[in-house]
Amino acid sequence: MSKLPRARILIILMGLLGLVFSRSLVHLLTESWWFDAVGLAEVFWTRLTWQVLLGLLTALIYVFWLWGNYRLAIRLTRHRPINIFVGTDIEPYADWLVHFLSIFASICISLLAASIVAEHWDGVLKFIHLSSFGDRDPIFNKDISFWVFRLPFIEGVRWWLLGLAIMGLALSLSIYNVKSVFGAESERRVGNPAIKMHLSILMSGLVLLLGWGFWLERYRLLYAPEGLVFGAGYTDVHARLLALSVLSLLSVGIALGLLVSVHRRGWSIPIQSAGIFAIAYLGLNILYPWAIQQFVVAPNELAKEKPYLAHNIQLTQKAYRLNDVQQQNYAVENQLDRPALTANEPTIRNIRLWDYRPLLSTYRQLQEIRLYYRFTHIDVDRYNLKGNYQQVMLAARELVFSQIPQAAQTWVNEHLKYTHGYGLAMSPVNRITSDGLPELLIKDIPPLSSSDLKIQQPALYYGEETDRYIFTGATTDEFDYPRGNDNAFTRYNGQGGVPISSLGRQVAYAYDLGSLQLLISDYLNKNTKIHYYRQIQARVRHIAPFLHFDSDPYLVVVNGRLQWILDAYTVSDRYPFSEPVVQSPESATLLKESKIADLVGNNLNYIRNSVKVVVDAYDGTPKFYVVDETDPILKTYRKIFPSLFASKASVPPEIKAHFRYPQDLFKIQAQMYLAYHMSNPEEFYNQEDLWHFPIQTYEDKQVVMQPYYTIMRLPSASQEEFVLIFPFTPANKDNMIAWMAARSNGKEYGKLLLYEFPKQKLIYGPRQIEAKIDQEPLISQQFTLWNQSGSKVIRGDLLVIPIEQSLLYVEPVYLRAEQGELPELKRVIVAYDKDVVMEETLEASLNEIFGTAQPSKQVLDVSVEQFTTQAKQALDTQTKAETAARQGNWADYGRLQKELRNILLKLNQANQKD
Repeated sequence: MSKLPRARILIILMGLLGLVFSRSLVHLLTESWWFDAVGLAEVFWTRLTWQVLLGLLTALIYVFWLWGNYRLAIRLTRHRPINIFVGTDIEPYADWLVHFLSIFASICISLLAASIVAEHWDGVLKFIHLSSFGDRDPIFNKDISFWVFRLPFIEGVRWWLLGLAIMGLALSLSIYNVKSVFGAESERRVGNPAIKMHLSILMSGLVLLLGWGFWLERYRLLYAPEGLVFGAGYTDVHARLLALSVLSLLSVGIALGLLVSVHRRGWSIPIQSAGIFAIAYLGLNILYPWAIQQFVVAPNELAKEKPYLAHNIQLTQKAYRLNDVQQQNYAVENQLDRPALTANEPTIRNIRLWDYRPLLSTYRQLQEIRLYYRFTHIDVDRYNLKGNYQQVMLAARELVFSQIPQAAQTWVNEHLKYTHGYGLAMSPVNRITSDGLPELLIKDIPPLSSSDLKIQQPALYYGEETDRYIFTGATTDEFDYPRGNDNAFTRYNGQGGVPISSLGRQVAYAYDLGSLQLLISDYLNKNTKIHYYRQIQARVRHIAPFLHFDSDPYLVVVNGRLQWILDAYTVSDRYPFSEPVVQSPESATLLKESKIADLVGNNLNYIRNSVKVVVDAYDGTPKFYVVDETDPILKTYRKIFPSLFASKASVPPEIKAHFRYPQDLFKIQAQMYLAYHMSNPEEFYNQEDLWHFPIQTYEDKQVVMQPYYTIMRLPSASQEEFVLIFPFTPANKDNMIAWMAARSNGKEYGKLLLYEFPKQKLIYGPRQIEAKIDQEPLISQQFTLWNQSGSKVIRGDLLVIPIEQSLLYVEPVYLRAEQGELPELKRVIVAYDKDVVMEETLEASLNEIFGTAQPSKQVLDVSVEQFTTQAKQALDTQTKAETAARQGNWADYGRLQKELRNILLKLNQANQKD
């Protein structure tokens, strides 16, 4: 083949490679600008440097190794023709074609290997910067850091070398094959001694690597899922450990046999060695462990497996921090009275009557204002409002461009005009209006606040729905918020965004984003910034892909600004003996809303909530605050990225006041605690005290109960605090056995408490309380009446509220029109001891059971406006009652008379106060 076609082919290849990699190179350039804009350039360059270094080193070694084997094979067969193309049109170009294909294959394999290795940059850095756990495994007596950091790296090196050996052998065999080295004749089978040595060395190296794999497999016994529990069992330690050690040594023998066979005719020694190995594998690794399991372990399983059960229990509890759960007895005395309720008034005041599902529908109907706004999630938090420690529910009003009419979905509107959401809605968890709607503390656009919580910067440029890139600082104004029949406009003046002040940057972003408009738009100038990675979970994940993030970012108001808080986790699937999170149907239901539940399929068996990430909703500025400075995995990452993480002491108090124990972590811990509260191996083996999650009714369906936040005073605590609680029931029973609380306040943050009920006493569980509610004639009749009159009854979450060695059960009831999306809170059910009542308000239900409370200024503080509203409501209710009586609708008449009585009682109380 002439030089001209070769030159053309090389030029074409170089051009194609340049085209392929130019997009990646430009993207790396824009990435560096983005990381620099958020103040984390060090994170980007550390990651990129190691990715390039590892990828380049791998590519060079693979290329030279494969090229060396190719050249050696060609040299050893230089006198042999390439016979596979004999008699074809390709025969004149055979040598060049084999040469070209070998080079091309070597480059492709090297690039593939480089890309795979580059993706594991963090494994190399964790090996270099590893931190000790301070605990050792019970079998090999190695620090846990060996299992989490060292062993994955060693296994990675083995796979790297194994790929090198396999590819080298495959390429060499391909050359020898096309050169017809392996013919039918005896003389060709024996072949050139140099060829035999080449292949023998490659195969012996491959066998040694396989033997190394058997040796490393010994350590993987501590992750064995097949036994009685996760981790090594009696058979693993007394049979498989020996088998893997022997197989590893036999592999060394086979490798030596391959080298010795170079000086002998034929391959009898390797074949005999392989036969011995096969027999050893069958006998030692399959039959021997089977025999030990069947004849030694099975007849005496508890006695033999007891030490390994103890290892599994102890290490699982450590991996999920269940060993720190403080257990206490909780003897239910049912001695609540009105003075006790008064003494616990902050707890009563913060009982959550609004369920997040109907509240989200109500927010959307009342407060989305315009079709392009959306409330995505309801968050739960707490604030000190007018001197009261108050639990609230809130949601961000985000802008969703896809909801704008199709005709208005232009490039300018998408990227320059509709740039941000605006404000939020907030309401107390327990207060309702006379119409059964939430009483809003913050509402409308611009935000109006009826509390001492003021919003100074309501714009949301970064949130859960911000999935498009935008430009600020352009020559056109941005839409700010609707104002009557007109619109208000604004110009962004925050610190967020990447400057695109030069033509070079515009060209780079136009190419990276595939947007010609970015180059030709007259709206962009030297002051313009581009904002992307605005979706907060994608934003923080892009910065720290080695962390895993909670599925529920929540919005807080701090110093008049809107901030997002995300919980970040360090996880591992390499903690020895620790049981992975089991994806049972029950746990799947509990974890279905948790993104971290995706890790369950990857055998997650260690987790820590080590970091809280705070993202400013206006600037997008991320702050990674350490909250668990003892976590060895986080310690390692802090060594790798010293500028990324801020210390625990540097967390601003106003931010720390809104830290809460994350629900995803609590769900995973609760899932594991169902079995791993049992620390006695014999009890665990017999599953004598297995627990389940409680079941409740929601919209006529039986669903697994979810953990919930509340403000309450824990037993032995001096004051109320914000906690996450969850009850447990025994397996296959509905009574309650215990409840767990996770603390979120101050120095107590992160502590887990378990309160166990007496096992000899019946404590009603949620499903049993639901059954008692269904059996109450007046309640069931009312539900039937509502469901038959064009409405839908929604029964909210059943809350179990512990108060002074007693349990109060509270369930809100909502009413929604069949064709409507505006649920109203109509009743509150309270169950206590043997009593179950349903009244219009929580206070009325409590009065029904415990008697009327003495009027207090706080409870009876009724403004003139509220008095007038209630008076009008009384008149309207009386009119409706008279109409129902004329129509003979006595059910509605009775209901309306009861409503009228309650309204008049409120007015009378207000009059007495005045």
